[in-house]
Amino acid sequence: MSKSKNHTNHNQTRKAHRNGIKKPKTYKYPSLKGVDAKFRRNHKHALHGTQKALAAKRAEEAK
Repeated sequence: MSKSKNHTNHNQTRKAHRNGIKKPKTYKYPSLKGVDAKFRRNHKHALHGTQKALAAKRAEEAK
């Protein structure tokens, strides 16, 4: 005699909601892995320029 039932989802949603269905954690600085290479190259140079500008501003304020 063969099995009559192949699959059931009974009670699974209740079990999940008892623990609370949580959203995945989001981080302040997500990884750039898999991001467009052209964007990454430009982003690297943009960050470097920002660092130089901030350093210059700090030096000016220190005077």
